[in-house]
Amino acid sequence: MGTLSYSMSISLDGYIEDPAGGIAFSEPDEEVHRFANQETRETAAFLFGRGLYEVMEEFWTAPERADGPETEAEFAELYAATPRIVFSDSLASVAPGCRLVRRADAIEEVVRLKKETDGALAVGGAGLAASLLDLIDEFRPRVVPAFTGGGKPYVPLGVDLRLRLVEQRAFRGGTVYLRYERIA
Repeated sequence: MGTLSYSMSISLDGYIEDPAGGIAFSEPDEEVHRFANQETRETAAFLFGRGLYEVMEEFWTAPERADGPETEAEFAELYAATPRIVFSDSLASVAPGCRLVRRADAIEEVVRLKKETDGALAVGGAGLAASLLDLIDEFRPRVVPAFTGGGKPYVPLGVDLRLRLVEQRAFRGGTVYLRYERIA
C-alpha cells in the first residue's frame, strides 16, 4: 500500500511562497538538494496541481539541467524518470512521462493509487494538498531559516491536524527536515 506524503520547503513562519509568490527564500543548498534527490529515488510517483507542475516541468526538463551542477543534473534525471500525475481542470494535455487527471476525480484517483502503489506518493502544491488533506499519511516539511511575513501557507489556515514526529534532521545551512505521521 502506498503512502501519501506532502513535502515542501517552507519558511519558518509556515509559507511555501512569499507574499509576491516567490520561492527564492527556499532554494536548497547542495546538502539539502542531495537529500531531496534521495527522497526522489524513493518516490513511486509525483502528484502535482497545475501550478507546481508547470514550474517543475519547465525547469527540471530543460536541456540545460543535464549540464548543470552535478546535484541538479542528478535531480533532473530522477525527476524525468519518476511518473508524474497532474491534477488539473484547465490543462488539455501534459508532457510525456506525465498523466492528466481532472481535479474532480482527485480523491478517487489517489485512493486507487494508494491501494495499488508500493512506496511513496509525493503530493506537491498547497492547493492539491489541501484538497487531499484527509488522505495524506505523512507531512514532510523542510523548514528554511527565513520568515516571509505571509504568502501561501503550507496547509490551509485554521486546519486542526494531530501529528507525531517520526524523523528529524538538521542541515548545516540551517534547514530542518521534519517527518510527521498523522495520528488517527
